[in-house]
Amino acid sequence: MAPSTSPAAVQKVIRFRSRTGAPRRPSPPKKYKPLSEIMSKARYAVVERADYNDVNCEQCGSGDRDDELLLCDKCDRGFHMKCIRPIVVRIPIGSWLCPNCSGERRVRSLSQKKIIDFFRIQKCTDEKDKFSSPQDPRKRRKRSAPLLLQKRRRRLLPFIPIEDPSQRLKQMGFLASALTALHMEFSDDLTYLSGMAPRSANQAKFEDGGMQVLSKEDTETLEHCRAMCKRGECPPLIVVFDACEGFTVEADGPIKDMMFIAEYTGDVDYLKNREHDDCDSMMTLLLATDMSKSLVVCPDKRGNIARFINGINNHTQEGRKKQNCKCVRYSVNGECRVFLVATRDIAKGERLYYDYNGHEHEYPTHHFI
Repeated sequence: MAPSTSPAAVQKVIRFRSRTGAPRRPSPPKKYKPLSEIMSKARYAVVERADYNDVNCEQCGSGDRDDELLLCDKCDRGFHMKCIRPIVVRIPIGSWLCPNCSGERRVRSLSQKKIIDFFRIQKCTDEKDKFSSPQDPRKRRKRSAPLLLQKRRRRLLPFIPIEDPSQRLKQMGFLASALTALHMEFSDDLTYLSGMAPRSANQAKFEDGGMQVLSKEDTETLEHCRAMCKRGECPPLIVVFDACEGFTVEADGPIKDMMFIAEYTGDVDYLKNREHDDCDSMMTLLLATDMSKSLVVCPDKRGNIARFINGINNHTQEGRKKQNCKCVRYSVNGECRVFLVATRDIAKGERLYYDYNGHEHEYPTHHFI
C-alpha cells in the first residue's frame, strides 16, 4: 500500500514550491515599425481617373501646357517637366515617380578608406612623375614664340590638383555620394559590355566628320592626367547639389584656358539601341556615315564627374554666356574618345557649363536653366 499523505504535508509542499519557483517576467512590449517605413515599402496601385482636365502642376499651380505635364504613378499629382527639379528633358518611358514618392534615401558621407576603395586609388611610386609635367619644357619654348603662332598651336594643359589632402578627400567623397545616389559605379574608362557595342566598333575611321586627331604632345598630357587620377590627384572640381539644377560641378580651384577637365566615360552602345532611351546624359562618341555604326556613351550605370557637368540653354544669350568649357571628340590611337576642355580661365567657385550640341545640334536644350 502507498503511504498516506496528510493534508498538512501537502500544504507544506505547495508552499515550498511557490516560494522557490522562478517569478514570471512580464513579456516585453512589441515593437512596431513606423508608418512612414511601412508606406515606403508598400506596393502601390495606379487608379485611373475618369477625367484629368483638373490636374495642375504642384510647383507653379498652372494646368497649361498639358503636353509637358507629368503625372506621378503613385500619388497621381501633376508636375511640369521644366518645373520639377532636376528638370526632366524627355517624357519618361514607363512608370514615373515624383521626387516625394521616389523614396531616395540620403547618402551618408564615406570614410577615407571607402573613398580610396571606391576610386581604386593607387599609391604613388614615381615621385618624379608626381611633380613634373610633360608640357613644362614646351611652355618655356612658347614664351619666345610669336602670339599668332601660339594661337595656332594651342595644346591641352594638364590640370593642377589641390594640394590639401583633406580637400581632395572632400572632393572624392562628394563625387562618390552623387554617384551612389544615382546607383552608379565609378569608371574613368569607356566600358564595353556583352549585348552592347564591342570595342572593335569604336574605330575613328568610321567617323563622318567633327573629330580631331590627338597630337603626340596632347597624348602625353592625357596620360599624365590619368596617372594623377590613379594616385587620387583629381582635377580641381567638386560636385554640389542645387535645388534647381540637381547635382552640378563647381571649380574648386583656378582652371586655366585649354586645361583638360575630364573624359566623358560610361557604357558604349550603338545609337540605334538608344533611340528611345530616356537617359538625359548620353554623349555622342562616333557619328558614322553608316548610321547603324554610330556610337554613344551612356553614363547611366558607370561614369565619372563628367556625368554631372551641366549644359547650357543655347537658345538664349544668357545661357550661351555661361559656357566656360567645351566637349571635343578626339581620335586617340584610332579610337574615339570624348574630352571636356576649358575654353577660358575659370575662377574658384564658378560652375562649369558646356553646350550639349557641340557638333550635331540635335539635343533639345530649351528647358535648360
